[in-house]
Amino acid sequence: MWQAISYYGALALESLMGAFGVRLYEEPHYDVIACIADRIEVRRYAHRLAAEVQLAVAGKAGRSEAFRLLFAYIAGANCSSAFGNDKIAMTAPVEVRGKELVAMTVPVQASETKGATLMRFFLPAKYSRDNAPNPADTRVRLVTTPDETVAILRFSGSGRDFAERQTELIAKLRGSRWRPSGEPYTLYYDAPFTLPFLRKNEAAVAVTVRHDHLGPKTLFLPAISCLGASRTPVERLRMAL
Repeated sequence: MWQAISYYGALALESLMGAFGVRLYEEPHYDVIACIADRIEVRRYAHRLAAEVQLAVAGKAGRSEAFRLLFAYIAGANCSSAFGNDKIAMTAPVEVRGKELVAMTVPVQASETKGATLMRFFLPAKYSRDNAPNPADTRVRLVTTPDETVAILRFSGSGRDFAERQTELIAKLRGSRWRPSGEPYTLYYDAPFTLPFLRKNEAAVAVTVRHDHLGPKTLFLPAISCLGASRTPVERLRMAL
């Protein structure tokens, strides 16, 4: 019981801090390989393990139901493949009665196509397909995303304008050496109750190099973010400390 109290207490603290744009959740590592514009950069992600839900429902109802199923999974609706207590990340969630409490991470990936919703929670880096707890609900499945190169456009606000931001990203890629190679999606880093102007959202799409591009090459900046001007006030303060 105390283990569950510790887990939910940590989530409550993270949520309280998150309301003011302070993110304590684990984020996946990536390398910045190119800058296209002030709010757009190209990243290289290694393969990652995620819990995924696909529903034949779009819009707010689909996103809400997908989020509920994924949160239930990390909060204990799973069957651990390990025995004994297993502490997970700094929030110290542990295996409880054959279930495992999994630390929340960001971003949450969401996309809507042809009346359907796909949402992913990326698991903490310590998990692999061999030791991750199995979902109790068959609508939740574990997937390993491949290594990929992704173009992103950062924006703040509620995120309701995700479709417009995805369209903007695709349009700005047309004059670059990067060609979209998949459907766009959105990455959400903050809870809905975070102050809108402090929220971090990103429109994203997998890309490949456009070999027939004759214009100037985009700037190559490995391991350096080119989103300084679009950082939230909290992020700028954190960098200055």
